[in-house]
Amino acid sequence: MPSIDVILHLSPDECLAHYEGRVANVRTRSVDGRWVVFPSDAIRRVVGKNGVHGIFRLEFSAQGRFTNIQPLSHL
Repeated sequence: MPSIDVILHLSPDECLAHYEGRVANVRTRSVDGRWVVFPSDAIRRVVGKNGVHGIFRLEFSAQGRFTNIQPLSHL
């Protein structure tokens, strides 16, 4: 299963915009510098009271569809 590690820093207000559907996708950088775009629904699994902060592994299907997000470290 293909994966990529990304760095996320989203404030609680930014997370709310994603949750409410005002923002459909998250755009961030991978740890190796590539831009990555994935569906906002993914962060619902990792959001906390301070937002989302840390390094996360995104997993994708062979067709390139998002399947899972796992926290690797908190920043």
